[in-house]
Amino acid sequence: MASPSPARNPTEVQMSQLVLPCHTNHRGELSTGQLLKWIDTAACLSAERHAGCPCVTASMDDIYFEHTISVGQVVNIKAKVNRAFNSSMEVGIQVSYEDLCSGKHCSICKAYATFVAQGPLGSKVRLEPLTPQTEGEKIEYSIAAERRRMRLVHKDTLKDLLTSSSQETERETRDGSGAVPAERTRVESVELVLPPHANHQGNTFGGQIMAWMENVATIAASRLCHAHPTLRAIEMFHFRGPSQVGDRLVLKAIVNNSFKNRCVPGLGDPLPTLPTALCSLIPSSCSMEVGVCAEAYGQEMSVSRRHINSAFMTFVVLDQEGHPRTLPLLAPEPGDGERRYREASARKKIRLDRKYVVSCKQTEVPLSVPWDQSNKVYLSYNNVSALKMLVAKANWALAREKEKVRMYTLEEDRFLSFRIEMSVRVAAGRAFSLLSNLRRRHEWDSHYVSAELVQKVDDDDMIYHVVSQKLRNENKPQDFVILASRRKPCSKGDPYVVAFRSVTLPTHPARAEFTRGETLCSGFCIWPESEEMSKVAYYNQAMPGYLNYVTTNVAGLSSDICSTFEACEKFLLKNKEDLISRLQDF
Repeated sequence: MASPSPARNPTEVQMSQLVLPCHTNHRGELSTGQLLKWIDTAACLSAERHAGCPCVTASMDDIYFEHTISVGQVVNIKAKVNRAFNSSMEVGIQVSYEDLCSGKHCSICKAYATFVAQGPLGSKVRLEPLTPQTEGEKIEYSIAAERRRMRLVHKDTLKDLLTSSSQETERETRDGSGAVPAERTRVESVELVLPPHANHQGNTFGGQIMAWMENVATIAASRLCHAHPTLRAIEMFHFRGPSQVGDRLVLKAIVNNSFKNRCVPGLGDPLPTLPTALCSLIPSSCSMEVGVCAEAYGQEMSVSRRHINSAFMTFVVLDQEGHPRTLPLLAPEPGDGERRYREASARKKIRLDRKYVVSCKQTEVPLSVPWDQSNKVYLSYNNVSALKMLVAKANWALAREKEKVRMYTLEEDRFLSFRIEMSVRVAAGRAFSLLSNLRRRHEWDSHYVSAELVQKVDDDDMIYHVVSQKLRNENKPQDFVILASRRKPCSKGDPYVVAFRSVTLPTHPARAEFTRGETLCSGFCIWPESEEMSKVAYYNQAMPGYLNYVTTNVAGLSSDICSTFEACEKFLLKNKEDLISRLQDF
């Protein structure tokens, strides 16, 4: 008998919409504004299934539109809650289209939205925790906490990049005859919020606001290029406040910058944080960023306008073959226009960091990604989320058991991963503090010779230069440049996490006296079992140079890995009451 299919997630909502002429633009393609309304509606219905009460859109992460959708095709949207926090929840949305004649299916975009549950008079509602069931749901649940962390520091990331970059913004031209004054692209439009635009509480649908914003942004982009632009991406944005039926929404848009190639003007060389392998994935397209602002006011003009939302949208203009056309240069206005121009350049770099460092599959990302101040948030995210994804994998098989130490393996197409775990009579927080300090690892791991702290990125992320012993058949020791990222539990049931991955630093190039080693994904997860007991697990996605060592231990021909972990237990027990170690973070 076939095994029963897993139970459907109770928060899952599926929506299918046939694209009619009234939904399309002049090219017969689905209006992006209409698609945004459908996405927001499906996500809201999923959120309300979990909350059991009305929910409002709080934010939307970056959305990259991979294809356009034509009239007569079907849009399929699937939304489900990935994780519930206190009063907010993350909803994951997958959008695809279906051609009814050919049967072809194609992905359009993937998005993450944050919704807030609201009680009477707009009060916040405390949400019940969500219990993931499938492997995929466990992965999304685990990484949702890291995405939330990234959203919270989004503004600081932009600010840091602008501060650290040069004060001079390089431009091909500014006052030349070929440049279009930014003022010519300015658009202002007003909309009256009517009952069909609002939910049952009278609050304007977030998707409706996004659709109105997309409309004025498209007009602004058209005024620069004198053609019909295509929306390619929407920057992560947050709703600052609600609007209600009867409000007037003033929507303003202006082109902030136009980009002629991969170079990020004023922020150094083209894509300085991305290696050549990733740059080859990015088409040399010409694009423009449009800034949009939505403000609301009531019937009384004397009342000041309320800032509802700001968003940044990236447009391209396609030729008949579907290739991006060259765009006119933009001459920004002095003052605020200069600021917007420069911030647009910074946002472009951040978008590329997010898209090609955070979103790529591990097999598409080089092992040692260059680290710099501007992409630290996304490398840290990638580091922690890669480990959490490995932890959530199913099909781990017990390979060896030696006293209290158990060794598991996970065989996948391109990787052999192993997990070592044991229970130890040390509080989880104490074990976390000790194991996250790589400078003390040589005290229990004989493979480590030294670990030098190269840079303290912040309280949770450090970069180390590690020297290890010689591997068999090697005539010199290995060295690594490792980003160590640690996380305390986000909620009850979460583990303490210490994640490691290789990065590249210009101050620490490969040297002749070492063999430069790399680690793609490794680290510790520590679960509290009681106040004085914890389960400590070490994970490693073995690299080719390390495979022989791992398989020898898995086959029982060596006990070196188990012995190292037994030494780790003795180290934890010896130092669990060490006051000095208790106070230090790393």
